[in-house]
Amino acid sequence: MSYDLIVIGSGPGGYVAAIRASQLGLKTAIVEKAELGGVCLNWGCIPTKALLKSAQVFDYIKHAADYGIQVPAGATHNFESVIKRSRGVADGMSKGIAFLMKKNKIDVIAGNGKLLAAGKVEVTDQAGAKKTLEAKHIILATGAKSRELPNVKIDGKKVLGYREAMVMAQQPKSMIVMGSGAIGCEFAYFYNSMGTKVTIVEFMPNILPIEDEDVSKEVAKSFKKSGIEIMTSASVETVDTKGSGCKVKVKTATGMVDLEADVVLSAVGIQTNLENLGLEALGIKTDKGKVLVDDYYATNLKGVYAIGDIVKGPALAHVASAEGIICVEQIAGHHPEPLNYNNIPGCTYCVPEVASVGYTEKAAKEAGYDIKVGKFPFSASGKASAAGAKEGFIKLIFDAKYGEFLGAHMVGANVTEMIAEVVVARKLETTGMEIIQSVHPHPTMSEAIMEAAAQAYGECIHL
Repeated sequence: MSYDLIVIGSGPGGYVAAIRASQLGLKTAIVEKAELGGVCLNWGCIPTKALLKSAQVFDYIKHAADYGIQVPAGATHNFESVIKRSRGVADGMSKGIAFLMKKNKIDVIAGNGKLLAAGKVEVTDQAGAKKTLEAKHIILATGAKSRELPNVKIDGKKVLGYREAMVMAQQPKSMIVMGSGAIGCEFAYFYNSMGTKVTIVEFMPNILPIEDEDVSKEVAKSFKKSGIEIMTSASVETVDTKGSGCKVKVKTATGMVDLEADVVLSAVGIQTNLENLGLEALGIKTDKGKVLVDDYYATNLKGVYAIGDIVKGPALAHVASAEGIICVEQIAGHHPEPLNYNNIPGCTYCVPEVASVGYTEKAAKEAGYDIKVGKFPFSASGKASAAGAKEGFIKLIFDAKYGEFLGAHMVGANVTEMIAEVVVARKLETTGMEIIQSVHPHPTMSEAIMEAAAQAYGECIHL
């Protein structure tokens, strides 16, 4: 079989690239060894948000009296049903991708894809049967899996990766979470809300270490208030799983600490899926587990491209999708603009939510900018007070000389929905004063963006 384009991997990079290619008139096939939609739809972004929504609803019920609503005492959850709902949401989304493949006349080929040469892909199905496909262009979009520390092996029973944490048959009474990036914090919030005793162990000085320091401290304060224990500047050295639970040795600045928990969740990052792709045999260049590509995702082998988690850049679903579209439009002879990796929003969906884009305050100073910083707390927001969601703030960073919008850092209810305003504003090279002069609706959480900009320039009304 011969195609214009073959995509290996059907995650948010692969399936989006395939659809855009079909829209542009390319005869396209997609090779997938597991479920359509990849990790994001089946084991990542979507099912975790379903779990987090259940936790949020349960939190609302527990605090219903704060809103004048009486709920019979002792409201409980059904953990099995919570997990079942999450899987149902994921299954529905995967079926939606299957529909989109059919609608866009994209051939879906089940099996493991491997490069044989430029223009040739070998697919091995579950029965071990092999067939060779040909294409002028091949995009690698094979994503990533949980990273495993050499001293803490994931066994899927007591030491879990994110997949196992998503489908546990029984809720653990206690859990130690290794790592406090987005995955670690989201699972910590979920399990704590469900009633599990959660301890976070983070190697860096702050949880959510890539976020602005003010944001990290705000989330830590909220987590501690909700009963999550946090150990920073600490590392898990060993996990003994011989008994009924886990005995964990944690190295801290003041010495070794012994902890016990039913399970340990390893959330220490991800590892790219590059094995058995045929990269080495064809001389495709990689560095530190990433495929080397140009601004349009071409590798050093003509006709072969790579996008998503396996290339340099944030390992985020929306990044992979954007890269896929740019790559395919370049293949089709269009002239897409290279992706600006300094204008990529990042979101963490725990409670309180976290969203950010651009420079942190520290990074802006290190880059040599003279900055103006505006911060508006949701405690001063009418909508936040009415909603009972006064936690958090909006923090904006501007270049003092020209008013350039350098970055935004948000923590609080619904901020993951609000960050897109800043992404668009920065794309359009909007200045701080233009944000102030853009009338925001009242009462909304989003008007805090305007207020934070005004605060940076000494014009804030409500502080």
